[in-house]
Amino acid sequence: MEQPSTARIALKWGVIFAIIIIIYSIVLHMTGLWKNPLLTFISFIILLPGVILAVREYKLLNEGYLNFGDGLGTGALMAAVAGLIAAVFGYIYVTLIDTTISGQMLEMQRERLEAQGLSPERVEEFLQSYSSFMTPGMMLMITWFIYIFFGFIWSLIVSVIQKNSRSEMMF
Repeated sequence: MEQPSTARIALKWGVIFAIIIIIYSIVLHMTGLWKNPLLTFISFIILLPGVILAVREYKLLNEGYLNFGDGLGTGALMAAVAGLIAAVFGYIYVTLIDTTISGQMLEMQRERLEAQGLSPERVEEFLQSYSSFMTPGMMLMITWFIYIFFGFIWSLIVSVIQKNSRSEMMF
């Protein structure tokens, strides 16, 4: 029996879930809810069903067998594909569609720091270092790595649960 293509499965589910994440992000931006960190975090949770579906498809195409490494690889690759597409969309969004997002995020940080009672000098100091991470390119990289991280964690969990290795005695 031929091994199923991890890359094909990961690409398929990665694209599907990237589209879902992008639609979710557009809704958040259109409603102004992107400022709520909890609602923004949900996009990383959206990866979980994608990982489950990708690993499940691999297992089904492999006659019901799944070793831990194949499950982990399929799920993590799926998350990397979805994360890259979503991050590129985010880059395009903040550079072409709504160029004020970075400034709004900086202002939100200022308000949080001031609410914590930091001195104006400390707030400015923090914001200067924070703004170097708020460039569109850095946001793309950070977003992609966060998707990869969560995808890896979800893949670990799903692979442990779904694992069904072939018996060593099978020929």
